[in-house]
Amino acid sequence: MNLSFFDQFTSPCLLGIPLILLSTLFPALLLPAPDNRWVTNRLSTLQLWFSHLITKQLMAPLNKGGHKWALILTSLMMFLLMINLLGLLPYTFTPTTQLSMNMALAFPLWLATLLTGLRNQPSISLGHLLPEGTPTPLIPALILIETTSL
Repeated sequence: MNLSFFDQFTSPCLLGIPLILLSTLFPALLLPAPDNRWVTNRLSTLQLWFSHLITKQLMAPLNKGGHKWALILTSLMMFLLMINLLGLLPYTFTPTTQLSMNMALAFPLWLATLLTGLRNQPSISLGHLLPEGTPTPLIPALILIETTSL
């Protein structure tokens, strides 16, 4: 079997179909298709059960006020699950290994959580910047240090 140096970059095929095509279409199969009926077949039943399970697990430790985050958290978890499942296929790349994607997902959610806390409970949020019993001369330095660590 003669191989050149560049044969390692060729796309693998299965029955004449490039596997990269299958790996890009695979996540779309996991999403439910719009239909007039609530439950159409076993696949959509499984998809609805799975999304309900993820939502229930995410919302169990939260109070009723935190349930307004259910849609964004559930969709984020399902997106991350599908992207990471793609990485299990041979010759595919998992985008969550890149810092740019992780920061693009994490920074807006962190900022939204921080700003929501400052808006709803400003004294408690700002109280975390200064430990209890701090000597008066250390207060300005500790506020700068805690703000930087936040």
